Amino acid sequence: MIAVVAGATRGTGRGIAVALGAAGATVYCTGRSTRQRRSEMNRPETIEETAELVTAAGGTGIPVQVDHLDPAQVAALAERVEREHGRLDVLVNDVWGSDHLWEWETPVWKHDMDKGFRLLRLAIDTHVITSRHLLPLMIRNEGGLVVEVTDGTWAFNETRYRENVYYDLAKVSVNRLGFAWANELRPYGGIGVAVTPGFLRSEAMLDHFGVTEENWREAKADPAWQVSETPAYVGRGVAALATDPDRQRWSGRSVSSEELAEAYGFTDVDGSRPRVWSFITEAVEPGKELNPADYR
Repeated sequence: MIAVVAGATRGTGRGIAVALGAAGATVYCTGRSTRQRRSEMNRPETIEETAELVTAAGGTGIPVQVDHLDPAQVAALAERVEREHGRLDVLVNDVWGSDHLWEWETPVWKHDMDKGFRLLRLAIDTHVITSRHLLPLMIRNEGGLVVEVTDGTWAFNETRYRENVYYDLAKVSVNRLGFAWANELRPYGGIGVAVTPGFLRSEAMLDHFGVTEENWREAKADPAWQVSETPAYVGRGVAALATDPDRQRWSGRSVSSEELAEAYGFTDVDGSRPRVWSFITEAVEPGKELNPADYR
């Protein structure tokens, strides 16, 4: 299996890249942050670290510095994959890099417009540019898989406003891209899916709450945090999709990590099976006093 995980530096992208490595894949781990230079996110994680984790998991990790807003850089990535392997089996569009750009529950007339449009470019344009240059390599063989990583399924986001107009547009658009690729790849036997993790214990979120993976339960956060998941959880879901000979059944859908876990029977690294979206809709939103532990 030859895979490209665009936005593999940290969080969901890293979790997916490592899980694909555990499935034996060769994974091109792309992003802007390297050991020589950080991106505007100014985080310490690097694509080299991710590639090393992929290799340690049993695959072959290849770090490639790419700014996915630059078509020339993405075209060069596609040329390299073609030169080295002649095909592409899995593309994961997980580029985001906008944590510092959006303002929580801020109306459009108060939100910084330049930051908002930068967010949209990073969250949407990058995915389209990446697909434009890598899908021609994928359609040479039947069965290619494109995964669009978003926040919230289509069904969840359809009836809920997601924090502000820029974030809302970004996450709804990425869901739609999964549907778009399903339609464009269908004549070639390819598959497009949108996948969302739950409340993610990413490196940035752990730092935000001042905890580590070892003591994450001590964070002063809302109850949904107690149903949070590691990046490995959604990673295992994508790996299960990628190795499923009957994965065509998922094409065009927008699914969560908990749905994939139920279908494929995997767990998070601690043996739990977090269901945070169910907890939000069944407990948090109705205001019911339900135990978060019952959703793990």
